[in-house]
Amino acid sequence: MTRIACIGEVMIELIAGDGNAAELNVAGDTYNTAVYLKRQGRNLDVDYVTALGQDTFSDRILGHMSAHNVGTKAVARHPDRMPGLYAIETDVSGERSFSYWRGTSAARTLFDGDGPDGSARDAGSVLSEYDLVLLTGITLAILSSQARDRLKSAIDDYRAAGGKIAFDSNYRPHLWGDASLAKRATEAMWRRADIALPSVDDEMALFGDANETSVQSRLVDFGVTAGALKCGEAGPVDLGKGGTRANVPPATKVVDTTAAGDSFNAGYLAALASGQSSSDAMIAGHNLALQVIAKRGAIVDTE
Repeated sequence: MTRIACIGEVMIELIAGDGNAAELNVAGDTYNTAVYLKRQGRNLDVDYVTALGQDTFSDRILGHMSAHNVGTKAVARHPDRMPGLYAIETDVSGERSFSYWRGTSAARTLFDGDGPDGSARDAGSVLSEYDLVLLTGITLAILSSQARDRLKSAIDDYRAAGGKIAFDSNYRPHLWGDASLAKRATEAMWRRADIALPSVDDEMALFGDANETSVQSRLVDFGVTAGALKCGEAGPVDLGKGGTRANVPPATKVVDTTAAGDSFNAGYLAALASGQSSSDAMIAGHNLALQVIAKRGAIVDTE
């Protein structure tokens, strides 16, 4: 797996500081993964698939992608819309809260099929260029129902031709509104995921599972056979036949948990792409996430 695409929404990020101070960055769940994935696997070709506008903030985002060696050939430019915006505030324990302004972002037009701007690109033609495609529940939530159907159909054709799908449910209730819709869309993706990267808290919140064991059992019922279940401080669990928990060190410094799961996904996928086992990939993902949560922001300097 050397050609990888991450699909979703990249936004302008505001990190609230003391008083009226704020820091301006670029981030988004699958975009964070794309940056860390390229950083961990320098021999990988990592592209980002999204829609941006024609404005200066969109230009800033494209410049950020180029600076981090993330490919931009699959980025559409909408003539009228702009990128989304979100703000982060963190409490004393490092837990974060978010405020969003993304309801009319350009990314929401991706795969709509009727735009003059390139967001109408056929999903199948996009996917066919890659060995592995990563998407999340946030990717699905921002798309129109018609675009989700197009993407799902394209994924079926893509997998039939040998492509691999990595999926993280990354459940955000405010994006879906309708929990039953989120549940159906997420289950459909688990049944198509070649590499599953769920977080136990997201799965319990969406599907009402009582505990980690129930999550694992349900994912098996959905056909999941590979990947890792992220369980926070307890450490990730292999979703393959072994079902073992990785022996990983605890976090010694937590400043900001933003992008903890995104960076884990990057470390895990980069390790798999280099030929490592799932067990070693879980350790790689966990160790990268430890570096990320020790600093403020979604995309931080790492070793």
